[in-house]
Order: sequence, then C-alpha cells, then structure tokens
Amino acid sequence: MSDVVSSISLANLSLTFIPVVFVVYILFKWSLQAGNAIYALARMLSQLLLVGYFLAYIFASDSAWIVFGIISIMVFASSWIALDTVKDKRLVLYKQSLLSIAIGGGVVFLIVILVVLELDKWYFPKYSIPIAGMIFANSMTSVSLAAERLASEISRGVDYVNARRVALQTALIPVINSLFAVGLVSFPGMMTGQILSGVSPLIAARYQIMVMAMIFASSGISTIMFLLFAEKSITER
Repeated sequence: MSDVVSSISLANLSLTFIPVVFVVYILFKWSLQAGNAIYALARMLSQLLLVGYFLAYIFASDSAWIVFGIISIMVFASSWIALDTVKDKRLVLYKQSLLSIAIGGGVVFLIVILVVLELDKWYFPKYSIPIAGMIFANSMTSVSLAAERLASEISRGVDYVNARRVALQTALIPVINSLFAVGLVSFPGMMTGQILSGVSPLIAARYQIMVMAMIFASSGISTIMFLLFAEKSITER
C-alpha cells in the first residue's frame, strides 16, 4: 500500500452510510427522533462539502485580510455561543466572553504559529485556520461550562471565590480527561490524519503534543480570564 493517503471516490464514500441507514432505521422503528438524526446527517453533509470548497478557495488566496476575517468571525461567534448556557446573562457577559476568548486563545495562537511552528507568515491558511479553529472551539467550550457552573453556584448562595474555583475545575474536566486518554484510549484527528497521509508517527506525535498543550493552555487562560472579568456582571440580581 502506498504511503500517501488515497482519495476516496464518491461511490466508496457512499458505502459508509450503509451502517448509518441501519441506525436511522432502528431509530424510526423505536420512535426515537429518526427525523432529527436525518436532519443532522444532512446538515453534516452540506456543511462539510461547503467548508471543503470554501477552504480550497481560502488556501489558494494567500490573503492576510481574508484569514484575519475568518479568525475574527470564529472569535465573535464562539464568544456568543459560549454563553448559550446562561442565556439570561448573555448580553451582559458577552464583552467578558469576547475578551477572554480573544486574548486567551489569541496569545496561544500566536505562540504556536510564530514561535513553535516558526511560520514566515502568520496567515498561512493551511496552518492558521485549522489551528485557530481548534483553539477557539475549545476555549468556547470551557468558557461555556464555566459560565453555567458559575451561575449555578451563585444561585445556590455560594460566595464568588468558591463558585469560581468550582467553575474552573468543571470547565477543565473535558480537557484534562482528553490528556489522560490521548494515545491510550484515542488517537486524535490531527495525529490520525497525519499518519494516514504518510507522516512518521513520531512527527505526528510531536504535532499532537503541540495541539494538546495549546488546547489546555487556551482553554485554561480563557476560562480564568472570564471568571476574573465576570464577577460583577454575573452576581448582579
């Protein structure tokens, strides 16, 4: 077998949906929201196909402004989505969420791009967009978990310092669990993709170490900053 990953034909790709159809059929027979699953699958197909064409255009453009625009959209959108767990406080906490994710994720992004990978251009799309996506998505998830737990603790009458400690611990549970599991229970997407494309497993492991470190750091810094910024807004009745 060639060391270079082979292209998947549409005919072969369609075969992966045979077990998918089986699961949807069982959902339908058991009256378990088969329609919702079909809608989710259709959304997944359309979104990934559109993203594929869109990224192909972006990668060919080599424009700093386009890449900056895409990363800005990531930051603004993730900051808003992160507060879905505290919708009643979303407007008053949006500024804190935005600053936390932008600064926490942005610092880690620049360190990885300019210092670790030593790219000549920070906006090289092949690297900057996937890395920014991983950083801001994980920062968003951690801030979201922290906001929900913080609001819950405050509503129970817990003082802010203790509520903040519980919120930070809760927010980092998924990230810390992934650190325990990586390489033992799971092989993450980046490492798997690189191995499939013919990269040495040792080099792929280095990239995955970089990814896990940047996810932990960006999630932690963004969450800590959010919890420091949010005290006044979230304790207001």
